[in-house]
Amino acid sequence: MIPTKAILKSVCILFICSIFVGCAARKEHSLFNAPSDVVTDTIKQVYVVNDQGISDAYYKIKIGDQLAIRNVQNPEFGATANNNSGSQSNYTSTTGTAQNILSYPIEPDGMVNLPAIGKVEVVGLTRREATIKIQDLYKQKLLKDPIIELTVVNLKVTLLGEFSKQGNFLLEKDNTSLIEIIGEAGGITKTADPKTLKIIRGDRSYPEIIYVNLTDINSLASKKLILQNNDIIVLQPTKGSALSEKLQSFNNIVQPLLVVVNLAVLIFTVTR
Repeated sequence: MIPTKAILKSVCILFICSIFVGCAARKEHSLFNAPSDVVTDTIKQVYVVNDQGISDAYYKIKIGDQLAIRNVQNPEFGATANNNSGSQSNYTSTTGTAQNILSYPIEPDGMVNLPAIGKVEVVGLTRREATIKIQDLYKQKLLKDPIIELTVVNLKVTLLGEFSKQGNFLLEKDNTSLIEIIGEAGGITKTADPKTLKIIRGDRSYPEIIYVNLTDINSLASKKLILQNNDIIVLQPTKGSALSEKLQSFNNIVQPLLVVVNLAVLIFTVTR
């Protein structure tokens, strides 16, 4: 039979192991760890690593972008036009619903081929500048007082971690802020640590990392929180919630073992 002291010793060992396992829980649940992540415990507002300066808040159209264009006065305009250069693209909106948008690619020569007016050079223009240019061309050639709405449908940021909704969110307008995207995602979860938010931006081999303390309202004034195309926004859980989840997992393993130990103790006691 198993001696009682040996059983108690085993239980103590299991308990000590659970403590050590819990200490590593936060790090194990973290996404995209970086050496600079230690600042999250002391950061007051916004802290930037590999600062690449203030990006242009007004996005300029690039080769390979996809433009969705419609006349606000006639929502069907552009959607039913017979245009071989148009590319039917499915994408997920910020609300997570799939939409069918007829989009037009920016070709290698910097031009976009549109119904009725043909090729228009738009590379290097902001969304507003391109809208005005295309609107004037349609007014000259086809439409009376058109109101053109232009969207670059491939601009997005990615939210990961402790948000109510995770995934890709479209940047549908210039100067979209971090708070606006968090609002689109339904806010942060109850287990989120608001001091650990970070934005990974730019060159993936040498990214700019922006740490944000969401508990300080003064951090919202930072121009760094105007989002850029392909930003990755990560929010970690609190140490307590990460530890609780880890202990729960550990408990699911230990519990059956304790049942066996209790049964062994009972048998030992009865047969003495």
